[in-house]
Amino acid sequence: MIGSLAAFVLSASLPAAWTEPLPLVVGETFEVEALDAVRSVNVILPPDYADKPDEIWPIIVQIDGGAEQDLYLANGLEKWNRLWGRSQPAILVGIETVDRQRELLPLTDNPDERAQYPAAGESDAFRSWLSEVVLLQIMARYRHNGTAILVGESAAGHFVVETWLKQPQLFSGYAAISPSLQWNSQALVKGIAQTIDARPPIYLSLADEGGETEQGMLGLLARLDPAQPHCFSDRREELRHATSLHGLLPEALQYLLPTEADWLEEFGLGLRCDGGG
Repeated sequence: MIGSLAAFVLSASLPAAWTEPLPLVVGETFEVEALDAVRSVNVILPPDYADKPDEIWPIIVQIDGGAEQDLYLANGLEKWNRLWGRSQPAILVGIETVDRQRELLPLTDNPDERAQYPAAGESDAFRSWLSEVVLLQIMARYRHNGTAILVGESAAGHFVVETWLKQPQLFSGYAAISPSLQWNSQALVKGIAQTIDARPPIYLSLADEGGETEQGMLGLLARLDPAQPHCFSDRREELRHATSLHGLLPEALQYLLPTEADWLEEFGLGLRCDGGG
């Protein structure tokens, strides 16, 4: 029996019926220098982009979108959404971060944070580069429908919320998954002087973070005008911080890039918005 199995494996491994391997091309990458670091901007187009020269698509801008970061995870989840009709097909733009705390977070007065992340504090510079260089280049190069959403998790989620508060006009929608709102003793949320309204839609979520991260999120929700379009997905009993991006990015895309699919609830793919809707 073992001999027969070995013979089968050997014969199956013979290359007679196989062609030469071809490259498996996923997308395009641009190497750029910004904020004193060389980084990649990765673009994954819809599979039928080249076949439909008159078609236009929305853009998903993913922070921490390097090839060794979350690019392929986001690509897989976006494609899975597409198969179910859960969110609109889109152009995925992954922005690589090199020093996440330096690039994505503002300055902090918290001595423990300053000791752990002494370089943190350049989120404004990163945002300027993103808006004045990356977005302009992407929108000039690729066929888009004018919709662009910004997606980030953890420190990148803080960057998403900060951008939504400071320059809401930059994107059509925002997704902050388990954002690190504990940063600088919740200064981002505590600094909100009035009720938040009249901004683009935002998807917010909370996993098991607890502590000041949870307090920051609840504080942010309390400052939202009920009419402000938002979706808060409360997953404190289900998800860990480490699993929040995997579990919630499909829902975030579903909220921000909705389709007319009427079968999603039937398959357990309905939105779980605990506020906003």
